[in-house]
Amino acid sequence: MGKPALLVAPLAPHPLRCVTPCVPPLRRFFSCVFVAATLVLAGCSSVETRKVLDLAPFKRLYVERQLSDDRRIDEQIVQELRRLGYDASCGHLTMMPEKIDAVVTYDARWEWDFKTYLIELNVTVRTARTAKKLADGRYYQPTPVSKPPADVIREVLAPLFKK
Repeated sequence: MGKPALLVAPLAPHPLRCVTPCVPPLRRFFSCVFVAATLVLAGCSSVETRKVLDLAPFKRLYVERQLSDDRRIDEQIVQELRRLGYDASCGHLTMMPEKIDAVVTYDARWEWDFKTYLIELNVTVRTARTAKKLADGRYYQPTPVSKPPADVIREVLAPLFKK
């Protein structure tokens, strides 16, 4: 008699082992860190406001139009100021009416990353005659997941002009 035939059954994959090629643990770790950082930074935005004086006595406001602004941020600022109960208008500084209490200037910075979005908005409020600084506000969001400009303007102006 010869040697008995050894029957070998194919090995079943271990339940904790990968059937498909496994991702090395270090690469998996860095992938998880990247995904977590992306999720955290996707909603990061900051709004900073500072008032030197109470802005309630300043009823008539003029928003100075920036020459480089082709998105009409000045008109959106005027709409928000009117919603807050102020008499507001906009235009070039040379067209400012006589009885204005304060001038609002702004600087909007836009970025493009597969879409154009507002990354930063700086707003400054000064007296109309002496140009003394009354208040300022800044919005900054470095990620492409951004808010509409009207929401950004509301977030910056509401703390400055709330009554």
